[in-house]
Amino acid sequence: MAEHIASTLSAALHRLLRPVARICLRNGLPYGAFAEVAKRVFVEVATEEFGLPGRKQTVSRVSVLTGLTRKEVSRIQELPPPDDTGAAERHHRAARVVSGWVRDPEFAEPGGWPAHLSLEGERGSFAALVRRYSGDVPVRAILDELVRVGAAERLDDGKLRLLRPAYLPTSGEMDKLPFLGTDAADFIATIDHNLRARPEDAYVQRKVVYDNLPQDAVAALRPLAAGKAQALLEELDRWLAPHDRDVNPEVAGDGRVRAGVGVYYFEERLPREE
Repeated sequence: MAEHIASTLSAALHRLLRPVARICLRNGLPYGAFAEVAKRVFVEVATEEFGLPGRKQTVSRVSVLTGLTRKEVSRIQELPPPDDTGAAERHHRAARVVSGWVRDPEFAEPGGWPAHLSLEGERGSFAALVRRYSGDVPVRAILDELVRVGAAERLDDGKLRLLRPAYLPTSGEMDKLPFLGTDAADFIATIDHNLRARPEDAYVQRKVVYDNLPQDAVAALRPLAAGKAQALLEELDRWLAPHDRDVNPEVAGDGRVRAGVGVYYFEERLPREE
């Protein structure tokens, strides 16, 4: 049974790592650097999540769990923690501002579309939007970020216009790489939960896929999927927003939970069978 699990898991990892390897190689990250990251993560997870109840996790036990030498485990545990909080925080705050611009009536036209906003002002301005949805971050910093990634633009009359209803950088691969560490990690964490959960406790994990479609059908599917997905996410955003204690500190309830729903489209060219 253990050999069968190992074989199945190895095959799954082989498929999983192909796009990861592609991204690494395209961006000049060699195998040695990838392996160093992998070793670090194995040590962190073994240390933090696989200890024995009531006992402090030891270097020897982490060594046994990971297959690394005790010397290597000690070396990795002494490394400073990785720091990408700046990029993650910048993305989080910018996304919150875009979300508020899309759904908050104070920043919308009478028909519900995101309004063209003046930079300054107590109400209905970009400054007011940033204060409400991004805390104490300088207004200029958020504006520069949204303009830089192509999410907003300055108009000739000095007002600001939202170009897309979601924060998704289009300016280059460097701006998009942080999503590899957030979106992919969230999805794999859902799979991890579902592998262990009872059916009634499983998270939503669904997809629809056909493997013999003509190109014309796929070309029509892309905008259809994008429109349906955006509508669903905006509906869920409207439901979640009143429960967000960052903006609504008066919301009651215990604990602090990070939760959300992600939607993605995939496409793969296959050899045509005669």
